[in-house]
Amino acid sequence: MLFRDRAEAGQLLSRELLDAVPELRAEPVTVLAIPRGGVPVAAPIALLLHAPLDVFIARKLGAPGREELAIGAVAADGTRVVDRELARALHVSEQYIEKITAREIAEAQRRLALFRGARPPPAIRDRSTILVDDGLATGATARAALEVLRAEKPLRLIFAAPVASAEGAEAVASLGVTTVFSAIPEHFQGVGEWYEVFDQTSDEEVLALLSAVNER
Repeated sequence: MLFRDRAEAGQLLSRELLDAVPELRAEPVTVLAIPRGGVPVAAPIALLLHAPLDVFIARKLGAPGREELAIGAVAADGTRVVDRELARALHVSEQYIEKITAREIAEAQRRLALFRGARPPPAIRDRSTILVDDGLATGATARAALEVLRAEKPLRLIFAAPVASAEGAEAVASLGVTTVFSAIPEHFQGVGEWYEVFDQTSDEEVLALLSAVNER
C-alpha cells in the first residue's frame, strides 16, 4: 500500500478505526498524536469522531552512531522503555543510555511546552484514547507512550498507524492494547517508503492542525 501523504493516510485510517472498533461512535474519545508526523494523520480521525486532538510526546533513544535505530524511548514524564537485548548486542553502555535519556526528556518537555502551551493535559481517564503515529517501526516510542497512558486508566486504549512492521505491531500488541493498522507489509524497510510524500512536518503545521481541529 502506498499513501499519497499523511493526510490521506489519516482519512483511510479513520474509517478503518470505526470498522475495527464501532463502539467509538458512542463513547467519549480523546485522540493523541505523536508529533510531529503523527499529527496530520490524527487530525482526520479527530474530526471524524468529533473528538479533541492533542499531542503525546515520546522520544526515541537512538543507538550510538545510528540515531535511526531505536534501542528504546522515553516519555516527557521520564517513563522509559529500553530494549536491553538490543542494547547488549550493540554494546551500548548504561552511561550512554542515561545521557541520551536526559537529552531526550529535555527535548520532549520542550516540545510539550511548544505544542500544548497553557492548555491543561487532555482528559484520558474513562475515555477511549487513541494514540496515533504516521508509522510504526520498532514500536519503542509507542510502547513508552502507551505505558504512561495505560496508567491514566482510559476506558479503552488504542494504537493506530497507517503502516507498521510485523515486529513493531507485535511489540505494541503485547501490551494488551487494541491496535489498528492499514497495512503490515511483509517486507518493511522504513515508514517513509510507504508514502509518496513524506516531508518533515513543521512545528507550524502541528500548531495549525491542533488549532483547526480543536476550534471547529
